[in-house]
Amino acid sequence: FLLILTYILIFTGLLLLYSASKGVISKSGFFIKQCIWVVAGTGIISFLKGVNYRELKRSAVFLYFIILFFLMLVLLVGGKGVSRWIKLGWFNFQPSEFAKFVLIVTLASYLSNKNVRRFPVFVGSMIIVGIPFFLVLMQPNLGTAFIFIFIFLGILYQAGMSKKQFFALFFFVLLLSPILWFGMKPYQRERILTFINPGRDPLGAGYNLLQSKITIGSGGFLGKGFLKGTQTKLAFLPEYHTDFIFCILAEEFGFIGVILLLFLYYLFFKKIVEIISFTSDKFAQLLASGILTLFLSQFAINIGMTMGLFPVVGIPLPFISYGGSSLLTSLICVIFLKNIQDSSSIF
Repeated sequence: FLLILTYILIFTGLLLLYSASKGVISKSGFFIKQCIWVVAGTGIISFLKGVNYRELKRSAVFLYFIILFFLMLVLLVGGKGVSRWIKLGWFNFQPSEFAKFVLIVTLASYLSNKNVRRFPVFVGSMIIVGIPFFLVLMQPNLGTAFIFIFIFLGILYQAGMSKKQFFALFFFVLLLSPILWFGMKPYQRERILTFINPGRDPLGAGYNLLQSKITIGSGGFLGKGFLKGTQTKLAFLPEYHTDFIFCILAEEFGFIGVILLLFLYYLFFKKIVEIISFTSDKFAQLLASGILTLFLSQFAINIGMTMGLFPVVGIPLPFISYGGSSLLTSLICVIFLKNIQDSSSIF
């Protein structure tokens, strides 16, 4: 059932990308590439299906240092400005996407046989997440950096973090806030200020958010119909095939389409919670909790930012937004969830 839900979401994403490809600015290349990634991802998870999830625990340190290498490499080869991708032919490899999964594996492995309430263990887990956090922040990729924090909190909660540790972490983040603010690029600070007051720059930093709200609202109850969206087809809304793909759904399928999508995600998240509840292996519980936090935080932030509830930070909608690295990472997460499920006698 988990895989069925996953591929229903993927098919929904392909449907929306196909619609996006029919605008005045053709995006057919993105649709074709995403189809290729779906096929490639299916092949990869078919191979990984036979790999026991416990192998991840044994490989955690190796995977962690490999991903740190790529996160440092992208800063060197990415050039000036935004450095998030390594170009491999026609494929842009984004290490920060795969780093999400590797961070989950590493934290789950580290905490699976330790007491998180012990101060040295707590500090050790902060170091594990802190290194990739700052490397990703330097790209700069504020959205992914904050996803790392959510993953960290999700796994710590499952591991039994105390209230004192939670508040200590909270105040630590507060202390870091001024450093993070002044370390941001001007456009990142502008996005946050625009989130607070969208009308301050309606033709600049606030343009995407305002157009996003117009697009979602224009769909009404039943939507304009498949391939009949105007805000997206006429390119009023930029990046509608990636960060703002939810807007295509809202415009063309309306409130009913949005409710159906939310229900699919609800079933998907519910299934992961069941897997966490019924497995007795602590590593599996932490691994599944980290994956749940990853999907849930990306889902909430992506939809929230299209409606003006969060700043625009460039977070994909799981399985639906365009992006090979994101899709492959998500599919890898799902196949190991399936592996945990199959390894439990309950299922």
